[in-house]
Parts: sequence; structure tokens; C-alpha cells
Amino acid sequence: MAGSRPLRVGIIGVGWGSVVQTPAFRMVPQFEVTALCSRNPERVSAAGQKLGIDDVSTDWRTFVERDDLDVISIATPVDLHLEMTLAAIAAGKHVLVEKPVGVNAEETGRMLAAAQAAGVQHAVCFESRWEPARYAVWKSVRSGFLGDPYLVLARTGADYWHPTRGVQSEWMYRTAEGGGYLMGMGSHDLDYTCALFGEPAAVCADLRNSVPQRPRADGSMLDVDADDSSVLLLRMQNGMTVNIATTAIALGGSFRAFDAFGSAGSLSINSGVMGNTDTVVTASSAATGTTDVLPSVHRAAASGSEPPARRAGPSILSLALMLEDWLPAFEGKPADVPTLVDGHRVARIIDAARASAAGAGWVSL
Repeated sequence: MAGSRPLRVGIIGVGWGSVVQTPAFRMVPQFEVTALCSRNPERVSAAGQKLGIDDVSTDWRTFVERDDLDVISIATPVDLHLEMTLAAIAAGKHVLVEKPVGVNAEETGRMLAAAQAAGVQHAVCFESRWEPARYAVWKSVRSGFLGDPYLVLARTGADYWHPTRGVQSEWMYRTAEGGGYLMGMGSHDLDYTCALFGEPAAVCADLRNSVPQRPRADGSMLDVDADDSSVLLLRMQNGMTVNIATTAIALGGSFRAFDAFGSAGSLSINSGVMGNTDTVVTASSAATGTTDVLPSVHRAAASGSEPPARRAGPSILSLALMLEDWLPAFEGKPADVPTLVDGHRVARIIDAARASAAGAGWVSL
């Protein structure tokens, strides 16, 4: 923070940037969203009007160089992240980058190197770490509840790309533009697992594109090359095994499950894909047996603010809690949040998974 004033935030991208990021920043009074940017003048104008933000722009290049912005948040399609992030860092701005951070590890590595060389603060929106159930499990693992960790099984599924559903944003169906659901959903499980258990050593994977063409509303066909389903097997440096399965073609599906097993206990989470309120956390140990409990660590925003009562509410709260935990970094103190280091790690795993699926077998990391 600069003196007593909030950190002034400019957001590029008014999809997720306006629906989730802006209300999350507003729950943390040490930040102030003062400006929005989008290449589409109609969309940015409408978003600004809805959010009560008069300062809107369509020129991201001059936007990132403004002296009256401290933090640039990049919530655009993935293939735009590299150029925008590097430009913001070169202008001396702190950066928040939506995941997936980049199209591949070459891009994320460049962003990380630039941020470290410039000495700016950086964070990545792996906010699902702060979902109530995941936050509780995170704390339990760190307290040693599992003992020696043995195995993680994680699976996430939805029907977003099932043939019965309409077409999403077209970039999401193209690998070269950062699409696919290993990037879109599986990356959260990859980040969470590494946050809990450290570095991966090797990966073996299969990625599938089950529906290679999708009909557009005008009757034309959209060619799809990005993955709708993936299964990853990871060997971790600590000796444990991790299995992560992700699919976007589960008809009627909306599920997220995470199971961790160790020498002293087990922890399990079952919920929907948006961290909804019917989440169940199961804890098992030799001393206490097995119990189904609500998250033992319920955390509200320090400001007392509540997220909007809508479907994105849980994501907004999770991101707000992440932003709270980012604040010490601006005073030169340690901050326990995902950074470009974590974003680069996930990109390296995904690159290795794609190489494995193409025939490389086990790929060392």
C-alpha cells in the first residue's frame, strides 16, 4: 500500500474480470478497482456502467503504463497473457494473472523471469485453495494430520463440452490459444496438490478430444483440438503417487473430489465444480475413526463483507481471501499465495502431460 491509500487496480478483461475479480477486490478495502480495459468498446462500457466504474479503456498498451495504477490484473484469453503481463511488468506494475497463466511453459517461464528481475509482486488466480473445504484440508495437511503422505486421487467433472451443450468461447477449444479442460479445470488440482505436497518428479498422461467438431449457432462447424478429458499420473519428489482426472463431457455432471491418504490419516472432499454449499469433508484417523464434518476452518473476509448471492459467490469469496493473504507481499513480507512460480510449475506439468500423451510415456520434470 502507498501510505494510507489503497492499491489502485486496473483490470484487463471484463468477463471473469467483472463477474468475479472486481467484486473480490471490493471485499478487500486495501485494494481499489479504479479502471477497466477491454478491446471491445461496447463490453467495457457496459461493464463499467454496471460496476459503477467510469474509467474505461480499449487500449491495453497505454493502460498498463498509467502512473495512477499500482496493480494490473490480466483476465483475458490465455494467448494474450504473455504480451500483456510482460508489458505491465516492464512498466513497473504488480501483476495478478488469471490461470492458465500462459499457453505453454516457455511463456510462463518468460513471465516469471521478468517479474523476478523487475522485483514486482506477482500472483496467480488459483483461488480454489481458499474454498472452505480445501482451505480446511490444506491446514490439516500442514498440521501433519496425514502423517507420511502416500496417495492422492482427484477428479473433476462437468458437462460443458457434452454434445447437448452449446458452444463456449471459441478460444477454449484450441490448444494453441490455451484451451482445453486440463488447463481450465485440472490446473486447479495440479496447483492444489503441489501446494500440499511439494514438487512433482515425473508425469505419465493421456489427453482426449472426444468431440472433434461442434456445431455453431449459424450451422457452421467449429474444429476442436483441445482436450475435453485427461488422466494424469504423477510421481512426486516426496515419493507419493498422485492421480488427477478431469472431464468436461460428463452428462449432467458437476463434481469435484479430492482424497489424500497417509500413514496417520485420510482426508476427502466431495463437492460441485463451483465449490457449492453441499460440500462434505471426511477425516479419518486411527485414533478418532471416520467422521463427516463441515470444514473445520470457516474463514470470512476480514472486512466483514459478504460476496454477492449468486452462482459465482463462492469463487468471489475464495479470491477475496487470496487477495487478503497477498497483502503482506506489498510490504516486503512473505505471502502464502500462488505466484508465477506456481503458474510456471503447472504449465511445465501440462506440457509434460501432452508430451506423454503423444507417446513419450513417463516424462521427467
